[in-house]
Amino acid sequence: MSVLRIPKVAKKTAEAQAADVLRESIMSGSILPGSRVTEIQISDEMGLSRATVRAALNQLAKEGLVSLIPYTGWTVVSLSSRDAWELYTLRSSIERLAAQLVASSLSVEQAEVIRKSFDQLVEACQGRSQKQIAVADFSLHKAIIVAARHGRLLSQYELVERQIRLYIRSSDALIHDNEDIVAQHRPIVEAILAGDVNRAGALSEAHNMSEGEKLTSHLLSLEANAQAEPDEPATARGRLRNLKPRRRSVA
Repeated sequence: MSVLRIPKVAKKTAEAQAADVLRESIMSGSILPGSRVTEIQISDEMGLSRATVRAALNQLAKEGLVSLIPYTGWTVVSLSSRDAWELYTLRSSIERLAAQLVASSLSVEQAEVIRKSFDQLVEACQGRSQKQIAVADFSLHKAIIVAARHGRLLSQYELVERQIRLYIRSSDALIHDNEDIVAQHRPIVEAILAGDVNRAGALSEAHNMSEGEKLTSHLLSLEANAQAEPDEPATARGRLRNLKPRRRSVA
């Protein structure tokens, strides 16, 4: 008798489900960078205990998405110019290596995954949803990382994966014509699919360096303006609607 290849239903604790909802709210921009949130506020919105919410926030803190400020509460991280510089210099090295590794030993299956990921980016850029564009953008980069079949490289990438998603969303927001996003990635994908190792690596690195420098410069400008004209800190009040975790059926 054949064995059915049916994935198991993941049983998640309330803490894990709460972390999933909060993480997605931060990734999508429903909770804005720099927002202050409290355990009481979130527990009221989600219908969960403060202990459960605290555990979820501690998990997000490990992922670099929130930080706990003594006597103040939790704050959603905002990318600083230093954060952007560290992320793009790190990504430029990691993704250059990944592109070279994939181009050097590309299988039919890997080529199909990368081609499909690029097509999804093209489709997303034809719409107006910045959220979908950012998701598709990250998914293409992650597909190349995974296709490299380099376990330690993948684990290092995953350490900052959540921060990279925030970075990509911020970077894409600076681009006014979505077709420019497609144009930036097309040569990289074509070089990988053609098996051109040197070109794939060089283009991947150049893409990360160029866009990273733009984002860093933009953030430096914002920081300079903030110092010249200090403003009230952002709050998340009014931005925490619909945060109740969905109940998962395990029947």
